[in-house]
Amino acid sequence: MNPLLVVGSVAFDTLHFHDASHPRVLGGSATYGALAASHFVPVRMVGVVGKDFPDSAVQMLKERKVDLSGLEVVDGETFHWEGRYVEDLSSRETIRTDLNVFADFRPKIPDAFQATPYVMLGNIGPDLQLEVLEQITRPKLVVADTMNLWIDIKHNELCNLLKRVDVLILNDEEARQLSGRHNLLHAGRELQAMGPRTVVIKKGEHGAMLMRDDQLPFCMPALPLESVVDPTGAGDSFAGAFLGYLARHDDITDAAMRRAVVHGSVVASFCVEGVSINRLHAASDDAITERSQTLRNLVQF
Repeated sequence: MNPLLVVGSVAFDTLHFHDASHPRVLGGSATYGALAASHFVPVRMVGVVGKDFPDSAVQMLKERKVDLSGLEVVDGETFHWEGRYVEDLSSRETIRTDLNVFADFRPKIPDAFQATPYVMLGNIGPDLQLEVLEQITRPKLVVADTMNLWIDIKHNELCNLLKRVDVLILNDEEARQLSGRHNLLHAGRELQAMGPRTVVIKKGEHGAMLMRDDQLPFCMPALPLESVVDPTGAGDSFAGAFLGYLARHDDITDAAMRRAVVHGSVVASFCVEGVSINRLHAASDDAITERSQTLRNLVQF
């Protein structure tokens, strides 16, 4: 079974909702991506944490078959983000960001990880994502995530990165911002012209759109949920599961990409049902399979 490499942030999040607050819960793009992918394949994770990172979190990741040989533990405190969600969870505001040890993070890919065929570049600066690619040997598929901040402050580096990735995953707001086009079909085409053969545009509760080559897009609705608790990490979970599914089957054809979108959506649906990584971690393989079938049935006619 093909392993998967995830590089990104490992963090503590302090989350405020209209009815409760949750201080210093586990978060970060690498954490969510690795846990999501671990439902499909063994995962190799690269990131950095401080001496305050708990042994319980390390053990939990190891139990999920996440190889932490690339996780640096350095003097100082782990990256911390604090944010407040509006009541309907449709948006959030950042209260504070403490980069801490993440401020000096320079990804170091262990020798044993450098030939990993499937690579997920989590949501970190595009300059750091490029540093990762310089250390990787002939990957079969590279998936990259990004965010509004990097589009604003590191646009040139991001454009250079896009020339070297196979799949770009971003949300609808980011797609419009980076492409300069409002219509998502036009936005996707513009993004493909910047380098990646495949673009996946996430639309939150409205699903996701897969664009590949010059084909018509594949559009998948999100699974209707009765309870959404915490949307933090849903996009990273989607990306991790998307790539994890492809790595498990060692298949990057059009049909496999479509099935990967389904599984990415399903795993993200578990993520939002609990605070932090709790529901994502607890989801069983049988539950993922069952929910995938439910989503397939939903779109048949």
